[in-house]
Amino acid sequence: MRRTARAVCYDTEFAIQRTHSREDCVLIREDMARQQTQLTQPNKPKNVKRDPVASGERDACQNRSAGHEYFLTDRYETGIALRGTEVKSIRDGQASLKDSYGIIKDGELFLLNAHIGPYAPGAQFNHDSLRTRKLLAHREEIMKLHAAIQQKGLTLIPTRMYFKGGRVKVEIAVAKGKQLWDKRETERRRTADKEAREAISRSR
Repeated sequence: MRRTARAVCYDTEFAIQRTHSREDCVLIREDMARQQTQLTQPNKPKNVKRDPVASGERDACQNRSAGHEYFLTDRYETGIALRGTEVKSIRDGQASLKDSYGIIKDGELFLLNAHIGPYAPGAQFNHDSLRTRKLLAHREEIMKLHAAIQQKGLTLIPTRMYFKGGRVKVEIAVAKGKQLWDKRETERRRTADKEAREAISRSR
């Protein structure tokens, strides 16, 4: 005769009550409950790596020439209006900020000349790689940027593109172009820093 799990449970509890005191019965029931919980809960995988793109821990691209060509001052985080194929291309590492810059027109902020390569599976739905894209910022921030670039020699330069909370962000900086001797000084410092790092690595 087939017995149900509930009947087996009742028989087990009856046997416990016959052979143990009330206090022992309580402890045994608690131990059985813990064991049953452990059996029903699936094992959680250990050391699961977070997706660096989804968690915003990885830069999509950096404008490495910005620090060489310009003095960078105030920096602002902005959103960017993108199409679906553009987001996928950025995830694939097909974005570049070289030679790109920002402008303010009619109270809105735009990014010009940023290159986002075509997304191969997009076919006829692909985007224009160098199209002008709107940057999303608070009105107060746009007003501050507009006031800053009214000064002679200042412009807006994007320094990096990155993911934050699964969304693409662009860091844009108020920048002033360097003179030739400024660029030479920057290059000299970079070379000195590189040599210092290499010396430290050799000494370890």
